[in-house]
Amino acid sequence: MLPLRVLLTGAAGQVGSAVRASAPPRVELTALTRAQLNISDEAEVHRAISDYQPFLIINAAAYTAVDKAESEPAAALAINADGPRYLARAAETIPGCRLVQLSTDYVFDGAAAEPYRPTDATHPLSVYGRSKLEGERAALGVLAERAVILRTAWVYAATGRNFLLTMLRLMRERAEVRVVNDQFGSPTSAASIATAIWAIALRPAVRGVLHWTDSGRTTWYDFAIAIAAQAQAAGLLTTPVKVTAITTAEYPTAARRPANSVLDTRETVAQLGLSPPGWQSALRVTLSNMK
Repeated sequence: MLPLRVLLTGAAGQVGSAVRASAPPRVELTALTRAQLNISDEAEVHRAISDYQPFLIINAAAYTAVDKAESEPAAALAINADGPRYLARAAETIPGCRLVQLSTDYVFDGAAAEPYRPTDATHPLSVYGRSKLEGERAALGVLAERAVILRTAWVYAATGRNFLLTMLRLMRERAEVRVVNDQFGSPTSAASIATAIWAIALRPAVRGVLHWTDSGRTTWYDFAIAIAAQAQAAGLLTTPVKVTAITTAEYPTAARRPANSVLDTRETVAQLGLSPPGWQSALRVTLSNMK
């Protein structure tokens, strides 16, 4: 059997690093960082796809500075909307080439009481959310039969910029941290997302919009409580820290966040034959690997 030739963008990011580290044996992976491939440059994208001739493109490159995007909409759109469009156009030139495009809970407004299904109406509240939604539509518009949109939420890893690492830093510097307690979601490890991506890669019939997060529902406050407890147990924090609950109104940000970021993953579980880990157990594994 010929190896599955895969091109990964954003290879130095949280999810990109996890995808790179967990590539299955039969995959021939070319992993490109932003320095090696700027997906907002259409000519550069076409050259790379033409040179590598992949059977699958995994786009883990993204503009993720949610608040900064409010003042830099053009930069966010160039990477999150134009980038997927250029990748899809390049993939279209290669017979059978598929595209897995990562997306986000921020395409929803968070007003729903129930977990969001892939078919639910979108209504982003921020520039970042709109840019990611445009990226979804661009990929599906060009490559409808060969594109997979994988939405996820509350992503963290042992490297990069994320809530877990921010909390660990603040908890080492301060006796108290104040964390929002009225936004709900499912903390999701980059390793878990990588597992889902590789399952999609090995199932050519999978297409369309899917949701993947670790299982369970919590708030940022309770996530922080779990980080503090598990980090102390792992020896990553040496002194107890007080975690105080606050409201979204008490922590204003440039970009509005969805109050409910819980995604319904049942369709993805059925299609991929995978069960996502509980978010607390996934957090424990991540922290244990940081010792």
